[in-house]
Amino acid sequence: MSGTGAKSGAGAASGTGAADGTGAASGTSAASTTGVENGTTRAVRFYEFGGPDVLRIEDVEIGEPGPAELRVRVDAIGLNRAEVLFRSGQYIEPVREFPGRLGVEAAGTVEAVGPGVTGFAVGDEVSVVPGFSMNDYAVYAERAIVPVAHVFRRPEGLGPVEGAAVWMAYLTAYGALVDAGGLRAGDTAVLTAASSSVGVAAIQVARHLGATPIATTRTAAKRDALLKAGAAAVVVTDEEDVTERVRELTGGRGTEVVFDPVAGPGVVPLAETLAPGGSLIVYGGLSGEPTPFPPMSTMRGRSMRSYVLPETTGDPERLRRAAAFIASGLRSGAFVPVVDRVFDLEEIAEAHRYMEAGGQVGKIVVTVGR
Repeated sequence: MSGTGAKSGAGAASGTGAADGTGAASGTSAASTTGVENGTTRAVRFYEFGGPDVLRIEDVEIGEPGPAELRVRVDAIGLNRAEVLFRSGQYIEPVREFPGRLGVEAAGTVEAVGPGVTGFAVGDEVSVVPGFSMNDYAVYAERAIVPVAHVFRRPEGLGPVEGAAVWMAYLTAYGALVDAGGLRAGDTAVLTAASSSVGVAAIQVARHLGATPIATTRTAAKRDALLKAGAAAVVVTDEEDVTERVRELTGGRGTEVVFDPVAGPGVVPLAETLAPGGSLIVYGGLSGEPTPFPPMSTMRGRSMRSYVLPETTGDPERLRRAAAFIASGLRSGAFVPVVDRVFDLEEIAEAHRYMEAGGQVGKIVVTVGR
């Protein structure tokens, strides 16, 4: 996992960047650079699977960007549940070797540009966008070498904290709701575990499309926060029958899209909320339980599928369209990244504990002081 530059920043990603000022190919040894003192940077690593306490901050070699790479001075890091799973050995992709590294989303400033790179210059303010393996690159660090195909210019007026809180959430919401779910104006979307950063982004994406977002949450503690975030209604699943409540809220029609990171047995009542032609899209497995396929009598004329982010980030044309959609929403003010809490890099273990506790509404961000 070389994103902070072990192996001299090796691990090139090919491709030409996405829309809205993203870059093209790149190369080894910087065309222009600001020096890195002693050739090292402080980075988070772990030598065994476990809880947050396995995380260490160490000095590691950084080197120069390789082909299709940039070196970025990191100002803020967006935390994602994938990193918790990777650290604990439960992620869908195994750790290739120890020490492992973490992080796929960050904001910062271009510090070095590899030969052949076009579209970026030293000093550009950028966001690093998820879509690469943490075995190859990682951004929990003061400086990171990253694939240029997954670097976007930050829209004007978006600071580093907000710039680190945008892309995982909005790319996932867009890819699932728009590309996979075909959500349109006049539709209804049921968004489960809606207090996550992806859930809050999905609320905003649905509203931007002219659809009606219905949020679900286990307890009433987050009801007001979800309504404030833009949900048209909130279903508290510990107190209400989700199928009956959604049917009531939609006048008996049902919902066109269900967007669910929980999976497990709960997909059955969620499937029962679908309108004819509706889609149940599962993008996570927070329940940790086996996920059944709902009865055929329920699914007749309806569909159930999984969604993973590489469907969007691994396809340059889809990524270009997604980036244009999100940048437009940011410029218009329709999309406003919701940041729940900010930690310092030195508090990375505490930030992971906070994420695991599950009390946040929106994104957890870690800033990098120097």
